Amino acid sequence: MTSSHNELLQLKNLGMASVNILHAIGINTYSDLKEIGSVEAYRRIKGRGINVSKVMLYALEGALLDLHWNELALDLKEQLVQEATQENMTIEP
Repeated sequence: MTSSHNELLQLKNLGMASVNILHAIGINTYSDLKEIGSVEAYRRIKGRGINVSKVMLYALEGALLDLHWNELALDLKEQLVQEATQENMTIEP
């Protein structure tokens, strides 16, 4: 296991499967995730054809905020989903 795996695994909500998905889209550190943001990371995951639910979006945001995904406020969850599903944003590989 690499140090980048360890760093991401220390974040709330992220297990080995999530970390492997993040690595597949070029997110290797907390700083990478923070720079890209949860919405863009989720959009890139979906853009790669990886089948994940909205919980992955919540988990990514929770990892950034150091909260369990289920502790996110309902209005924040709704905002995240709205941003993630806007068609006018480009999905980068």
